[in-house]
Order: sequence, then C-alpha cells, then structure tokens
Amino acid sequence: MTAIVVVAWAALASGFTVVTLWRLARRPRVPRPDAAPPLLLLRPADATSARERASLGAPLDYPGDVAHVVLAPERPAALPPGVVWQASDPTTPNRKVGHVLHALAAVPRAGRVVCVVDADVAVDGPLLRALASAVVRGAALATAAPAPLPAPGLAARAQRALLCHTHQSFDALDAVAVGAKPVCGKAMALADAALAILPSLRDQVGEDLELAKALHAAGEAVVLVEASARVPQEADAPLAPVLERYTRWMQVLRAHRPWLFLSVPLLLAPSWPLAVLAPVAASPAALAAVAMLWVARCALAWRLAPTGAGAWPLGEALLLAAFVRAAGRRVVVWRGRRFRLARGGRMLPLVA
Repeated sequence: MTAIVVVAWAALASGFTVVTLWRLARRPRVPRPDAAPPLLLLRPADATSARERASLGAPLDYPGDVAHVVLAPERPAALPPGVVWQASDPTTPNRKVGHVLHALAAVPRAGRVVCVVDADVAVDGPLLRALASAVVRGAALATAAPAPLPAPGLAARAQRALLCHTHQSFDALDAVAVGAKPVCGKAMALADAALAILPSLRDQVGEDLELAKALHAAGEAVVLVEASARVPQEADAPLAPVLERYTRWMQVLRAHRPWLFLSVPLLLAPSWPLAVLAPVAASPAALAAVAMLWVARCALAWRLAPTGAGAWPLGEALLLAAFVRAAGRRVVVWRGRRFRLARGGRMLPLVA
C-alpha cells in the first residue's frame, strides 16, 4: 500500500512540474518597457533595519520623474536629497495598507503612476520602469517576483533557493495560476482600479492576495513583470527569523487560500517526504517514481534560474518546515503585534 501511495503522489507531483515547465515555455513575453511615466514611489517602513536604510538611501536610475516618499513613524537616518519623509503611524491592523492610504490622502499624485515598494527591496530603474509601463499599458496591478540576492550562510541560501528555484517562485506560480494571480506585494504598481480597493483591505493580513482576487473578480488585468524585486540578504544570518517569516507566509496562505495551503505538501514541497517514504516502500517502482520527481525538480530549478539551481532541495525543506509550523498556529505575529486570523484573512488584534 505504501508503494502505491508513493508512486501516485510522485507521479502527481512530477506531472505538476512538467505542466509548469510547459506553461513557462509557452508563456507570452511581457513587452519591453517603452515608457518612463512620472511616478509616486511609496516606501512603507516602520522600525527600519540597516539593510532597509541602505535600500531607502540608494540612488535611483529611473529615467523619468519620481516623487520618492518614505512613510514611517520616525525619519530613517541618512535619506538622500530628493527623498521625502512623510510621518505616518497608522492604527489599521494592516500597517502597510495604512501607510499607503495615508500617503494617498497627504501627498499630491497629479497623474503619477503609484508604485509601492517594500523598504528592503533594492529599487532600480528597470524594476520601476517595468512596473509603471505595465500600468500604462492597461494593467490594474503590476507586480514583480521577489529575488533574494546571494549571500553566505544557510538561511540566505535557503531563502534564495525557495523563491528562485522551486515551485514557490512567483514566476512558476504565475505560469500555472488558474483564476486570481498569486501575487507578492513586495513591489507593485497600482492603477486607479486597484487603488479604489485598498480601503477595504486595511484589516486583511494578505492584502496582496485579496487585491488580486478582487481585481480578478472585476475582470481587471494583474500582470507579473519580467524585472525582479531584488532583496539584499544579510551574510550568515540566523535561520530562525527566516523560518518564522515563511511560517507567517504559510499562515497567510491558509487564511486566504485554504485549498492552496493544502497543495504545499502535495505539490509544492513533496520531494523530501517522498524521498523518506520510497525506501520504506521497498519497491523499485516507488524508487523510480521519486527519482523521476527529483529529476523534474532539477529541470524546473534550472529553467527558473540556472545559477545556483542545485540548491532547490534546501528551498523545499524550508517551505515544508514552514508549512508544518503554520499548520498548528492560529495566531500570527506581524510587525510586533499579535493577531488572530479570522476567515478570509481578517486580522483580529489580541491583547498582549
């Protein structure tokens, strides 16, 4: 019986990977950015880290006009000339949405394309141009896949492997998505249709997922651009904070997309459980099926990003560990505050 389960599970997961590879090969290329419209670049922040302060202070090479606004309770140190600090300390459960709503009410937009980029992203001209151009071409929401930059240490390698070489890569998720897109909100450009939805998301833990869902229901386009949201990593960072971050990601996924949450061990991260079960099954068919799965995952990792593709098992291990930890949690800790997640991802504050 164990052998049958292993063969069926491995075949299903291998088929999913093959379909992903096929969809990636057939996915139409996004047109190259052909415009550099004026931007309102919003950078929500709270207690900024050294890496975030470095990203906020880096010069931009965007060829168009940019109004660069940092939203934080206190002014971050060493902001360069031209970057405006807007005092913002929202009381909304979702502080990121609160920061953006405050900026839209306080900062003149004057026809600029609104880009919202997390403080830890290394913003550059190609990223901003790709996001803004997608909105100019008619997208209601344009997003970029997060790409942690290489750094020494287990935590950095695992995080990069997860987001660049496994099915958790947003390039792979976008290729196989059916219905609302599985977007990541680290770097976004929002048209008026998306901005109009934001006030309803002030108590949603997964505002990016709910925004994509609402836009899909309204028939609006959500686009993943080819430029990546590059995220510098700390060398030799401890593993615990990284595992905690992805545990929270899994909690958000469970709150907003319960069926997709169940797909994590079934389709997204089955390689290690099957590698353990195959010898137990003591079946040549089971061993062959699991070997084929690992070959397919190697092919996907190389297709997504050839450099460092061999680290994909580390990424799947991180995702599976985060899934197991999230499955037993009902409280999420976000930006230093504790919330219980209600159905649909609503954040219910808990007294400390």
